[in-house]
Amino acid sequence: MINYNPKDWIPFIFKLHKSDTFRKLIPAMLAMAIYAFGVAYLEIYYLQLSENHHLKNINIVHSLLGFVISMLLVFRTNTAYDRWWEGRKLWGSLTNTSRNLALKISAILHDEHDRNYFRTLIPLYASVLAKHLTNEEVGQTLYDDIQLEINQHKHKPNQVARALHQKVNDLLKAKKITDFEYLSLQTELQAFTDIMGGCERIKNTPIPYSYSVFIKKFIFLYVITLPIGLVFTLGFYAIPVVVFMFYILASLELIAEEIEEPFGGDENDLPIQKMAANIKIHVQEVL
Repeated sequence: MINYNPKDWIPFIFKLHKSDTFRKLIPAMLAMAIYAFGVAYLEIYYLQLSENHHLKNINIVHSLLGFVISMLLVFRTNTAYDRWWEGRKLWGSLTNTSRNLALKISAILHDEHDRNYFRTLIPLYASVLAKHLTNEEVGQTLYDDIQLEINQHKHKPNQVARALHQKVNDLLKAKKITDFEYLSLQTELQAFTDIMGGCERIKNTPIPYSYSVFIKKFIFLYVITLPIGLVFTLGFYAIPVVVFMFYILASLELIAEEIEEPFGGDENDLPIQKMAANIKIHVQEVL
């Protein structure tokens, strides 16, 4: 995730970041410029169409369609941002849940071995979940004195959650915690699974295919027909106008595509590995 100061206007305007859509769209913008030049040359020098030609009225159609496409793109970006923000809220809940569980364990347990178990397993859950969401491998045996075998062919976060549940049950059987304390700890342990399910819902449920394809086709058809009418009024100046319109519309779609999947390696994705590292620091401070 990119760290920046939202009050610095000048760097935003003149600095090109590697995640900037302008860099990604340069080849397509050049192709669009060549296409617009071809349309302009054909209309002006080859077909020699006059300003009274009926094709000039296509601008009216573009004006109507421009409003429609703007509404579609607004809805598209809002939907994508909702997914990104929901992912951020889920990881915020995971941070708070991990802290609350660590605080309860710190107050309830006094045996150093038991405290060390939770000191290791609570942040391990966040770390394994982050790797699970980004499809990274998890080590088979983890953390020195706690020999937790992670089976790569099974659901990895569930294995850590199961170990946590098993430990709490063992503490209850050993009468190291009371029934009331057991129920209190279950609240946080169940929240882990709920948070994981929410993250997997975002990860495994993309925007519907037909909706995404329709917007791309709409943008393409809108832009390739745009120079046909603009050439009558702007001549060859229609070329930069068409390229600029393509840049705006395609950029909005690219931004939506990037932020709708917040658990990845893109510049604007959530820094879940960093969040997991912060959870480890906070839990170890408490315990």
